[in-house]
Amino acid sequence: MNILAIGAHPDDIEYGCGGLLLKAAEKGNKIYLFILTRGERGGDPKIREKEQEKAARLLGAERLLWGDFSDTQLPGTNILIPKIEEVLNLVNPEEVYVNYFDDTHQDHRVLSDAAISATRYIKNVFFYEDYTTTNFEPNLFVEIEGTLNKKIELLKCHHSQMTRVYPTGLDILESVRAIANFRGFQGKVKYAEGFKALRFLREV
Repeated sequence: MNILAIGAHPDDIEYGCGGLLLKAAEKGNKIYLFILTRGERGGDPKIREKEQEKAARLLGAERLLWGDFSDTQLPGTNILIPKIEEVLNLVNPEEVYVNYFDDTHQDHRVLSDAAISATRYIKNVFFYEDYTTTNFEPNLFVEIEGTLNKKIELLKCHHSQMTRVYPTGLDILESVRAIANFRGFQGKVKYAEGFKALRFLREV
């Protein structure tokens, strides 16, 4: 099947659902990535674009699409909704993964709000958590013990973000391992990613 993952910035997707996408790609599913900005507020946009391209290749993505919007300045839903719909029509996904709406980063909030409307006819839509996500309570868990190390390699493709100093003192790789451990505990496995379903149609 076709799976579309949407992120406001480079590395959002790898952080939030990299493990799931790796497993899905290994099973022959086609993975499409749609990144709305080049993350210029977090580094050189040309470098971040190349880093995202490297991660997409490692993931085995079918195609990497860009939104060409400005970092921290995503427009209103009246502009974003038709842009997302355009990508949905191009990819025709059975599943969509996107940033969660309760987040301290304004781009994540705006994207999530737009995606809720744009994906109104998609049967399976899930939110993933990011570094800045708050109040996230998953109702779906995906075991990633076999892909956690490769998920770490996906994130290492975003080298410019690995060297950043974060106020929490917890870098991206440390936080990914911590989240995988915690969500695994919740899901009764060793390592997991957690998702919040906007809509989930189960085929019996």
